[in-house]
Amino acid sequence: MKIDTYKPGEFYDELFLPDGQPRSIATTLIEKINSLSLSELHQHQSLAQSTLFKTGVTFNVYSDDRGTEKILPFDIIPRTICDREWQVLDRGLKQRIHALNLFLSDIYGQQQIILDGVIPAEVIYSATGFLKPCMGLQPPQGIWCHITGTDLVRDRDGSWYVLEDNLRCPSGVSYVLEGRQVMKSTFPRLFEKMQILPVEDYPSRLLETLLYLAPESIPNPTVVVLTPGIYNSAYFEHSFLARQMGVQLVESRDLTISDGFLKMRTTKGLQQVDVIYRRIDDEFIDPLTFRADSMLGVPGLMDVYRAGRVAIANAPGTGVADDKVVYAYMPAIVKYYLDEEQIIPNVPTYQCWEAQQRQYVLENLDKLVVKAAAESGGYGMLIGTKSTAEERSEFAAKIIADPRNYIAQPTLCLSRVPTLLPDGIDGRHVDLRPYILNGRDIYINPGGLTRVALKEGSLVVNSSQGGGTKDTWVVR
Repeated sequence: MKIDTYKPGEFYDELFLPDGQPRSIATTLIEKINSLSLSELHQHQSLAQSTLFKTGVTFNVYSDDRGTEKILPFDIIPRTICDREWQVLDRGLKQRIHALNLFLSDIYGQQQIILDGVIPAEVIYSATGFLKPCMGLQPPQGIWCHITGTDLVRDRDGSWYVLEDNLRCPSGVSYVLEGRQVMKSTFPRLFEKMQILPVEDYPSRLLETLLYLAPESIPNPTVVVLTPGIYNSAYFEHSFLARQMGVQLVESRDLTISDGFLKMRTTKGLQQVDVIYRRIDDEFIDPLTFRADSMLGVPGLMDVYRAGRVAIANAPGTGVADDKVVYAYMPAIVKYYLDEEQIIPNVPTYQCWEAQQRQYVLENLDKLVVKAAAESGGYGMLIGTKSTAEERSEFAAKIIADPRNYIAQPTLCLSRVPTLLPDGIDGRHVDLRPYILNGRDIYINPGGLTRVALKEGSLVVNSSQGGGTKDTWVVR
């Protein structure tokens, strides 16, 4: 199937109208794709994948024993979003980050939202991401969430929803930047013809955000990226971002506490570190404060952080906002702190810890998506419409045994984008992860990572579950 015979089907299609005509912002793109034979498209696809391979754009799947590093599948047919629509998403994401930052500051401070009965105390205290040692913390500039990847989806009618928040160590922005470079070399004239908003200044914006956190008394702050090491699933990204920002990539063994400051071992001796962009989960960053068995963190780091002598992005403790039960309270959180309605709504969510909602979920498992509250990457999930009776029975037992750990949502008809396959072009479901930086102001990189479910009919877009990526074009 070529794209001139492509049928959008019953789903919202990002490039085509329901009658099969290209959307206005995608007309030039569709004309270019139509001018190429299927063989030529596959040649472009092969070259793009080869370029990413040579660049080293990889990810790791911990559960796969066939090898550690894998090349991320990349599809050369991009997703397009009109600038007018993007401006609404931009406002909605800024609103959400503003509310989340106020929420985190409150939860680890006066906890007024609990005292006012907006969110139950047990929801917060039972969240795996809530860390009691972070109570009373006052992050530099009052900012908790500096780098966020918020997952968005579009339903059958074209409406956008927030699927989940990722505040701990969101990954994937390196695929956005490298994918854009590949697309520019693959279709250079399209970038000349179409007004596509650039994404390339993300590393400099990230560095500005990190430098903003450093104490004002330090004229030339030292920033580092802290990685768990080469076996981490996103190690390519850690090294890529450090390189792009011109800062050191370090592991815990490169760092030490000396004279009450965090310092980095160099060939010239110890050098003070002022800002850490940590790519290590909260509980592993300091074995003296959190997990004593952690070999990835720096003993005593939290004491230096509490004393205001080093900044950490994202701030420890932000994982509580990633909890999917806390997510269900986001409409109330936005209303409480900002006195506004959500610009981008949540997906309607059933909370299994509440008896009446739990009963509804158990009776409708074949229609719902069930998710574990603290899982990510497509794990710990049941898609009811594609499940077996045995799988539903297994999940029902899990819900009954630990209701706090599960939420359920209706199965959305995720939007689709034409995708190049071995035998032609067909629609595949996608989501979108924009990247948000919160420093002197809130900045959202135009577009983000479009993740695509490459398996026919699949709604799971995660790379660990066989998904791939597309470039995202915000078009003026």
